[in-house]
Amino acid sequence: MNFKRKLLTFFSLLLLLMPISTYAYSSKVVLGGQNIGIEVNSKGIMVVGFYKVNNSYIGRDAGIEIGDKIVAVSNKEVNSIDDMVTAINNNIEDSKVKLTISRGNKNIDVTLDLVKDDNNVYKTGLYVKDEITGIGTLTYIDPETKIYGALGHEIIESNTNKKIEVKDGKIFNSEVTGATKSEQGTTGEKNAIFNKNIVYGDIKENTINGIFGTYTTTFSKDNLIEVANPNEIVRGEAKLLTVLKDNQVEEFDINILKVNTDSKTKNILFEITDKELLNITNGVIKGMSGSPIVQNNKLIGAVTHAIVNDNEKGYGIFITTMLEEGEN
Repeated sequence: MNFKRKLLTFFSLLLLLMPISTYAYSSKVVLGGQNIGIEVNSKGIMVVGFYKVNNSYIGRDAGIEIGDKIVAVSNKEVNSIDDMVTAINNNIEDSKVKLTISRGNKNIDVTLDLVKDDNNVYKTGLYVKDEITGIGTLTYIDPETKIYGALGHEIIESNTNKKIEVKDGKIFNSEVTGATKSEQGTTGEKNAIFNKNIVYGDIKENTINGIFGTYTTTFSKDNLIEVANPNEIVRGEAKLLTVLKDNQVEEFDINILKVNTDSKTKNILFEITDKELLNITNGVIKGMSGSPIVQNNKLIGAVTHAIVNDNEKGYGIFITTMLEEGEN
């Protein structure tokens, strides 16, 4: 009898220790589709190119490579181009300065020979960048955690083709003014104006599954939608939500052609069937990234990639993949 009583107690403890849900995210989220401006400040100053000084590429000759990040000048940490310029001007010795660059997982010290021009300004021979600004589409907001997801893919610096490591950043108001149509071999894009003073949230992560952060302004919970598991997605009709005119989120018809559970990001192959959308864009365009995909009144994914040689088709990522990434 005592043994049975102990056994029952043991099983009760097991039940209490078992998690109620295996998911960190909410089963229903606020449906997105709104256009957003995106500003990301990089960890370190990115080297994106070289220019000649007195017929020499002095930056490249110092051993610096495109894609390197300058993280310190004469052992002083720098976080912006302004920081870097000030530190260089304050630490020049015999027209040289020591830079610490981050390359892969290593920090490397290099000595850069500077050249003074006719205006007494020292030239580095480096094209650098410390932030990236663009537009995209908000996918969802978790109503409980206030974590949002957008884009569905990482932000890449175009000159280096490398992912940006986020120091900090923000999403903000952006109004669509029109669209440049896709053509054979060329992906079109949304045209927009920025309202950086109207901030919606911060950016904490830039991953292959999207950008994530906390939505810091108020939002309505009237537009909640159930999250679909990948096994619920079927070939056939679905909806894409995005902004193309009048700054209003609209639904457009698409057809899901294939569902791929083996890919990390290109999970949903679809084609646009909506004549109005095709008339405006000729297909998937830049700025649509993150546009929610809805099927059977459930959020199933987000638009991520255009297919350059087949403009009417594109790829989407599973919404569960974004949610799992964002809540970790």
